[in-house]
Formats: sequence, C-alpha cells, structure tokens
Amino acid sequence: MNDFHILNMLTGTPLLDVRSPGEFKRGHIPGAISFPLFSDEERAAVGTAYKQKGRDEAVLLGLEYVGPRMAEMVKKALQLSPQKKIMIHCWRGGMRSGSVAWLLRQSGFNVQVIPGGYKAYRLEVQNYLAKPFKYVVLSGPTGSGKTDILKELAKSGNQVIDLESLASHKGSSFGSLGMQEQPAIEHFENLLVQQLTCMNPELPVWIEDESRKIGKVALNEAFWIQKVSAPVVRIEVPFNMRLKKLVNEYGNFSKEELSQGILRIGKRLGPQHTKAALENLEEGRLEAVAESCLLYYDKAYSYSFSRVDRTQVVSVEFDHLDAASIAQSIKKLPATFRY
Repeated sequence: MNDFHILNMLTGTPLLDVRSPGEFKRGHIPGAISFPLFSDEERAAVGTAYKQKGRDEAVLLGLEYVGPRMAEMVKKALQLSPQKKIMIHCWRGGMRSGSVAWLLRQSGFNVQVIPGGYKAYRLEVQNYLAKPFKYVVLSGPTGSGKTDILKELAKSGNQVIDLESLASHKGSSFGSLGMQEQPAIEHFENLLVQQLTCMNPELPVWIEDESRKIGKVALNEAFWIQKVSAPVVRIEVPFNMRLKKLVNEYGNFSKEELSQGILRIGKRLGPQHTKAALENLEEGRLEAVAESCLLYYDKAYSYSFSRVDRTQVVSVEFDHLDAASIAQSIKKLPATFRY
C-alpha cells in the first residue's frame, strides 16, 4: 500500500465527481466518473447568486436546476452501482457532494464522501510530485528511439514512466501528429502521480529527457528539479539511421500536417531553410525535409543538454536502432549511479 491517503480509499467502488463538466475536464481523480450536479453555466449562475444575494438565494436557484433531474440522477447512480455503494466528491467536500450524498442515501445507497474533496486530492498530488525517486533519464538526440527503448525496458520488468504518452505529445513541433488531445496540465500531474504511486521509490525509475514543456503541458517544478539533477544514460546513434526513422515515423502524415510542423519552427529554422523544407515537402522529398528539421533539432538538443549541470552521464554508442537490444545493454547501468 502506498502513502497516498485519498487513493488508498479507492477500493473499486464507483467514484462520482459531482463538479461541473469544465472542472472535470481540467483535472480529475483518474478513474472517477463525471456526475455533475450543475452544468458549467448553472454553476456560474449559482456562484453569482451566492456572491450577490447570499446563500439562501443560491440554494433556491440550485434547487430549481436540480429538482427536475433528481430521479434521473438516482437512476444513473443505480446503473453505475447496482449494489448501491458509491463514493462522492466535489471541490472541497462541501454542499455539492453533501447534496448528492443526501439524495442517494434517501434512495438506499451506502455513500462515502471523500474528505476535503478534489482540493485535498490535489494537495496530495503536489506533495507526491516532490517525493524523492531514483529517476534515471534516458537522453539522446531526436530519432534515437528513446520511447521504443523505454517500452522495452518496461517489458523486461524495469520501472518506466512514459511522459510523452501521459502528455499525449512527442515533444517536437510535430509531436501532436497521431496523438489524442493533450490533457490539461493539472490532469497530466494527476496521471503522472497515478503511475508514481505504483513505483518503488527505492528502485530506479526510467524517464525520457523531456524539455520543461511537452507540447502545451508544463512539468511540475518539484518534478523538474529532480529530473534535471538525475543521472543520465545518453544514447548515440548515427545521423542517417535517425533520419530514416523520422521519415518512417512521420512520412505517412499529410503535407498539410507536416507543413504546419515546419512553420511552427520556421523562425528558428530561418526563412531560407523553411522555404527549402516546404518546397521539398511539396515535391515529396521527405528525407530532405527530415534532414533540415533534424539538423535544427540536433543543435537545439546539444544546446539544451549543455545548459544543465548533469553530474552523472553515461554515453553509449550504437550502430543500430534495435530497441530491445539497446534496452538489454543499458538496463543495468542504474546500478552504477549514486543517489
């Protein structure tokens, strides 16, 4: 059992998040079910009534909204939990969760309200992200196959967190291609902590060498500090192999999608290189396009890597991109690091 109090309370019983849909989208306890007492618009109206007219007026307005839906709410809860056992939370464990708990208890449900609500959960998330772990950073220039290597490390029983998968973004200007919508920063942190609670902090945890921002998702400050001070395993693979990997990975996307990726780094590529890359893309010379972008990313990677004071770095060269073989070669390296 881990030391995350609220997560330890969740034992398979359906957890209903009665906050508004917008609040749920910004972030929620992984596995929770959106069961809003109010819509976003209704919540705003009740809040305004509370500020301008007082608590009694706000309660009456809330009842006007919820009253006609009470039967449907009970029916939906029965579908989610035929055994009539439910857990509930709102923002602070206050009126919204209390109201839904009262309604369901009147209908024969065994209801447990999460103390402190989502606010208490988020506080635990922030504290957990500052908890010390033995992170090992897998680094290497673009096209080195780091994500594939991490997957192979996980297959062989190593502790791995795939930050790009959690962020639904591969980090580069082309990183959103083929990925789902990114979570809000708040929910990314929730997902990250969900995985961390499954990790043994006494054993190494492999993560990829990401920038502070993965697409629109910014890494938590406490987590970032641990990441930049962690030991590094740096993979070095020949340029031409990385080039072919990028062509294979991104070559099936449309010209429109690829051109948008080029334009996003246009200022850093410079007008001449951007123009040449777009012309090569239009004429189907994908390897030339990839080469222009890869040269830029290699420079950016070298600059970024040199700016961080990394006390423990092991560089390993390979003449192939066989992720399983590379994982096998590096998996024992964390035992040589000092924490």
